[in-house]
Order: sequence, then structure tokens, then C-alpha cells
Amino acid sequence: MGIRASIPDIVIGRLPIYLRALGRMIQEEKEYTSSHELGERLGISSAQIRKDLSHFGEFGKQGTGYNVQYLYEQIRHILKVDREWLMAVVGVGDLGHAIAHYRGFQARGFRVAVLFDADPKLVGERIGDLTILPMEQLAAEIQRLGIRIAMIAVPAAEAQAVADRLIEAGVTALLNYAPITLAVPPGVRVQYIDPAAHLQHMTYYLTP
Repeated sequence: MGIRASIPDIVIGRLPIYLRALGRMIQEEKEYTSSHELGERLGISSAQIRKDLSHFGEFGKQGTGYNVQYLYEQIRHILKVDREWLMAVVGVGDLGHAIAHYRGFQARGFRVAVLFDADPKLVGERIGDLTILPMEQLAAEIQRLGIRIAMIAVPAAEAQAVADRLIEAGVTALLNYAPITLAVPPGVRVQYIDPAAHLQHMTYYLTP
């Protein structure tokens, strides 16, 4: 725990990017790669890649570089996505529907297992093989399925209350699509997905 706690979060944040690039290399049937080649693909210096990976062990060999499949599996293990994580989605409006329909999660270690919404008009609707459940069932279902990860796709005014209920039910990782910063207790991880904020970041660099 001490070793993992000492690794900068920014390093952990780059590991999924390396994993995605290695996955593409596997599709291309590449057997070996180097930090230089990975860096060129990702726009990251080879020295940074070597430094990041060195936090977790020695994965390459002098003169031959990295075995792509081996490094891919090792990073999957480090990120704990060599297993399947069940997820809950709260808020099944347009965004929630899109998340529930998205098929890209499973290949990367995640599966949407349960959907919740407060709107009686949506409760009972089926999306694929899932039925939208009422919020009253949230705690029981989260605990029954042993879910640790949830996505919040509700309006900003409702997001904090939803986060509180999820955390109380045992969720410790939240992916928040609502444009609001959540207050959470220690030990709960939050990632924010705010397309408007990213657009505002980019417009700074545009010439009107």
C-alpha cells in the first residue's frame, strides 16, 4: 500500500493511455515495441514512459524493448482491469441511455450491471437486457451486486444527493458527468467528465 500510495496520480492517469496504444499494437500483430515508438504514437517522451513504468518493475529488455502482449497484460493487472468490474448508472436520460448502450466498456474491464432513475416514466423501461430501477432500490441492488463503481448522469442540482446515496450504499469510485464538483469522504475516488469544460479549455487557443 505504501509503494502504491507514493506513485503520483498523474502516472496512474497515463497507464490507460499506454494500455490503449498497446492494444492497438496487438491488433496490428506487433510483437515488440520500444519506449521511443510508444512515445511517438502518444506524444510523450520515451524517458517519461520509462520512468512511469519503472514505478512498477522492469518490463523491457536491453536491445529488444518491450514484449507488447506481456506489457499489455502487466498494465491490465496493475490497473486491476484483468477482471470485470460491475457498474451502476444513475440517471437514464439521453446521456444515461447512451452510456447504457455503449459496448466499449466490456472489452476494457467494465460492465454496466444496473440502471436507476427517479423519473416514474422511465422506471421499468428496458435497455438491452437491463430494466431501469427506481431510486428506492438503489442501496439494496448496489449491495446485492457488490458494485464499487457508479456513473452519475443526473442534473447538477441532484448530483451531490445521488453521490451521497451511492457512497452510503458502498460505492467508492464515481464517474461524474454532472457539471458540479462533488464533496466526498476520504477513500472515495471521483473522476469528472465535463465536455463543456474541455471545450472551454480548447477555445482559449483558438483564433476568433
